Amino acid sequence: MTSQNEESDSEQKPETAESSMISSEPLDSTKEGLATDPTNAERQNPHRWGLSGVIEFSCLLLIFLAFAGAPAPMVNESHYLVKAKSYWDPDWCQNDLFVASGKAHVTFYYTIGWLTQYFSLETTAWIGRLFGWSLIAIGLSHLSWNLFRASYLCLPMAIIWMAAIDYGNLAGEWVIGGIEGKVPAFGLVLYALGEMINRRWNQTWILLGCASAFHVLTGGWSVLAAMVAWFWCERKRERRQRLFHLPLLAGGMIAMFGLVPALSLQAGASAEDTIRAARIYTFYRLPHHLVPSSFELSWYLRHGVLIATVVVMMGRSRISPYFQPLIVFVAFAFGLSCIGFALGMTIEWNPDLAAGLLRYYWFRLSDAMIPLLFACLVTNLLDRTNPFRLSNLLSRNLAIAVTALCGGLLANDSILRARIGVPPAASNRVVGFEPDATNAEQQSVFRDWLAVCSWARQSSDSDEVFLTPRHQQTFKWYAGRAEVANWKDVPQDAASLVEWHERFHELYPQRLGYRRVTIQYPSLRNYRERFGTRWMIVDRRIVGEHLPLVRVYPLEGEENTTYAVYELPTAK
Repeated sequence: MTSQNEESDSEQKPETAESSMISSEPLDSTKEGLATDPTNAERQNPHRWGLSGVIEFSCLLLIFLAFAGAPAPMVNESHYLVKAKSYWDPDWCQNDLFVASGKAHVTFYYTIGWLTQYFSLETTAWIGRLFGWSLIAIGLSHLSWNLFRASYLCLPMAIIWMAAIDYGNLAGEWVIGGIEGKVPAFGLVLYALGEMINRRWNQTWILLGCASAFHVLTGGWSVLAAMVAWFWCERKRERRQRLFHLPLLAGGMIAMFGLVPALSLQAGASAEDTIRAARIYTFYRLPHHLVPSSFELSWYLRHGVLIATVVVMMGRSRISPYFQPLIVFVAFAFGLSCIGFALGMTIEWNPDLAAGLLRYYWFRLSDAMIPLLFACLVTNLLDRTNPFRLSNLLSRNLAIAVTALCGGLLANDSILRARIGVPPAASNRVVGFEPDATNAEQQSVFRDWLAVCSWARQSSDSDEVFLTPRHQQTFKWYAGRAEVANWKDVPQDAASLVEWHERFHELYPQRLGYRRVTIQYPSLRNYRERFGTRWMIVDRRIVGEHLPLVRVYPLEGEENTTYAVYELPTAK
């Protein structure tokens, strides 16, 4: 660690391996062609927008489109957008437990959800994707420029980042995909990182406040990471910027648009329901995102390889001092994941406490930010004008090879999705049924699903409630009708979450493998009386062809080899 005077002296000396390492002292040296700022002021010319910026933005959108341009709905769109539609049209699917439950993402509803009043869900999804991807493209371009001061390096950085997330995540997180609250939130976080590099902390707090308004966990964890970065980078500066200042307060006020609705979900719930809801959410519904012991060994291996690669690159590369806030930010994100591991070790000792804490997605930020740092470090080797790099042909060729490999992996994924010809939310891989089915089989099943949803929409009143197959998540999307429960649409407020769990276990009992609704007459009569449902949609591949119920679809002249609709018996 060097003092500021020693830093000044070191500028007159040749670079050594030791001087290339990032220390806790902020460095003010810059590469040739940039203004040196010995007074620790904000970096000048933080970004430029011109023809090159427009080209960068357009190319990034094309990359995102090629990777995540599958038909709507994608995995979480059928979950987020039906909720957004009901926010603006409370009568739509009003008898659906999930739709009628507490609304957490109010900023998302006001930004994207209002479009559902004028456009279809599919069109709204595409508009939302373009909005979210645009924010990410702008944020990536801004971050890239402030790290390298060179145009177009954001393109390989984006490709490497996306592939590193896809193949190096630990808890199944993603960033580029369908539209949901975390997508614009990550775009704002990326732009905030560019502002941090410029020491424009006032703008940073406002941007992170906006990110928290879109997604309180993504933005909230980022705020804490940025505070640690501020402390690390500013604490010994002669003219350090204040932390507790009006912009931080303003960012906090903006974040309330995300925090208050989230907190309101627990209002009015008993302590028993709150604890039970946390256990259901963490251990039953989302352990693959939240509980370390549920992660597969291969996930640990790939994530460990990614982390080790980042550490080696940081130790062997000459890194610009402008990387320092980003490195501290990512280090904090990794620290959060370590806390998540520690919490996971307390499950046997105190499962209620562990469930209540693990539900806050301790691995989300690191799953996105560690790949981002990896992408920046590889891109750093491609920057010929950067003196803080491994200045040899081998390193550049290695970076080009990594970029090409990542691009090939992303292209292969996109081709495979395109060949399936089915929206991801309706694909066998997502719904977890017959994942090895051929593309032709999946397409045939999807056509039958659209047909039965069309029948439900045309043959029932708008307030009708259906019993639906357990392994689907798009009935409301295509039919516009409520359902008693499904696996994907889990409410977030405590009371509704507990009720969902009870319904799910009652509808899809363990004795039937959680795959099908019982056909016992007393139970079906009970469902009709309690939930007001007349119709039950079944998957004929599971229940067979001959149920002791009145079939109403398909009848003579109608064809549907996969799905059928039966009328539930009445109390008489």
